[in-house]
Amino acid sequence: MLERLRAWWQRRILERHPIAEADWQAALATVPILHRLTTEELARLRVRATLFLHHTPFTAIDGLTLTGAMRVRIAVQACLPALHLAEDALDGIVRIIVYPEAFVPEIEEVDEAGVVHRRREVRSGESWGHGVIVLAWPDVAASGLGEGYNVVIHEVAHVLDMGNGVPNGFPPLPRGMRQDVWTAAFSTAFEDLNQRLDRHEEPPIDPYAAEAPEEFFAVTSELYFEQPHTLRAAYPAVFEQLAQFYAGGGCGRL
Repeated sequence: MLERLRAWWQRRILERHPIAEADWQAALATVPILHRLTTEELARLRVRATLFLHHTPFTAIDGLTLTGAMRVRIAVQACLPALHLAEDALDGIVRIIVYPEAFVPEIEEVDEAGVVHRRREVRSGESWGHGVIVLAWPDVAASGLGEGYNVVIHEVAHVLDMGNGVPNGFPPLPRGMRQDVWTAAFSTAFEDLNQRLDRHEEPPIDPYAAEAPEEFFAVTSELYFEQPHTLRAAYPAVFEQLAQFYAGGGCGRL
């Protein structure tokens, strides 16, 4: 009964609040990584993005005007990682905040002695524990081009990672995936990246991935959708785990 009601409600949203054709075509034109999807996957992505836009409030900050095309451009990239995951995979996102430029939040840290330190740090994106994603529009515009960078997917990966409570590089795995295999692949690659940086070698992926296990997961998720061949060459075991994960436990296609 609940499933039928859910399906009816979704059909109602799709009929009454469709993505404008011009905005959809603009997203396809400005996000080249979508060209790798099949016709069926694109249709599924359009449905996911439509529902996402209906349920997720967008807030523009500091005078930015968010057009329909801008919202759709964000939504398709947010929904891409969840395309083959459960329908509620992105329910943890409750709001998208967009700045016209990089933003500078105050970071609070507590050292080993219990002393609180505050500093300001330029950010292009941020995920808050209560379901808010913050993005800088110039970085959104630089995402999805197949160049290895995607701030939207990076922050969505953090949201997926928090499905177990805290971001730690170990999101809830789809049925059929083994926790020990995931842990071995990611731990080995994370250690390798840090060792390379300690030896002052050129890293095979963005060195920011070495900051913490959760950043490794987010950065490799970006790379999986942006430049899968680069990730496969650098860390094939991580690539295979992400291929299964983002295929909902099935075999990845990228």
